[in-house]
Amino acid sequence: MATYRTAATLLSSDGTRTQGTVALFSEPGRKGGNPPWAGDFRPANDAVEIGKNAVGKSFALELPGGSTGKVVVQSLKSGKGGATLALMGEDAPPF
Repeated sequence: MATYRTAATLLSSDGTRTQGTVALFSEPGRKGGNPPWAGDFRPANDAVEIGKNAVGKSFALELPGGSTGKVVVQSLKSGKGGATLALMGEDAPPF
């Protein structure tokens, strides 16, 4: 279950910004480390097509209020509602 759902922006290394909605969740932290976190990102209808080439690449995830987190795209799922990117957090959770 998502612990945080909001509008967000994926920022690629080349500066491309993709608007959308993100649902993020975290798991219990390991002793002495950052808690692992992950989520799904659904690009807005008018967003630039990210495509399959995003899988395995790192992005910055920008949340409202200016918080950011580093993520890697794990997979791309397509369906009736459009594309959804599965994300895995790489550093401290931004939420």
